[in-house]
Amino acid sequence: MSATTTRTHVLVRATDPILQNGVCMTLRTRPEVWLADETADPAATVALVAADRFDDRTVALLRAVQARGYTKLVLIAGEVAEAEVLTAVESGVCAVARRADATPDMLVRLVRAAAAGEGSLPPDLLGRLLNQVSRLQRHVLEPRGLQLAGVTTRESEVLRLVASGFSTQEIAEKLCYSQRTVKSILHDVTNRFHLRNRAHAVAYALREGLI
Repeated sequence: MSATTTRTHVLVRATDPILQNGVCMTLRTRPEVWLADETADPAATVALVAADRFDDRTVALLRAVQARGYTKLVLIAGEVAEAEVLTAVESGVCAVARRADATPDMLVRLVRAAAAGEGSLPPDLLGRLLNQVSRLQRHVLEPRGLQLAGVTTRESEVLRLVASGFSTQEIAEKLCYSQRTVKSILHDVTNRFHLRNRAHAVAYALREGLI
């Protein structure tokens, strides 16, 4: 890491102390991040929540962290099901990974992505969510002559690309928009539906069948 690179502040919380210590030990050796404590400024800190499984304790911990003002949450869990991803996102999570996939490099990548306002979901879960929406459109809505409403065609295009993992710059290039326009579109969507971030916007759009 170059001397000019800013270290990302991260607060680690887990459902048990052994797991928390393990994550802290992993991140403590990384020059890209700085382990924060309870005195950290939530607005400038990413909260990483680790759990053996996604259960009521995990949801309670996520919501407790969110209630303290943290808006950039990363979740690492032993197993995460499709429905649980939506619950996690609604609890403020913008990046999710399974523990089996959470290498030190991935942890750093997710934390820094969250700090930059980006989101990340396991590809298989994202794929299944998109397939569900596609089946809904083909087999339920289209035969009845119905169309999904709530977002414009332009907003839908941007949300689809966000869901596919493209950055703001990549979306702008693909759609021939300026980055400012892409950010404005996402800002309009999140404000209109009272959403917290890009990941929440994608989860909401998928749940409501908007994309």
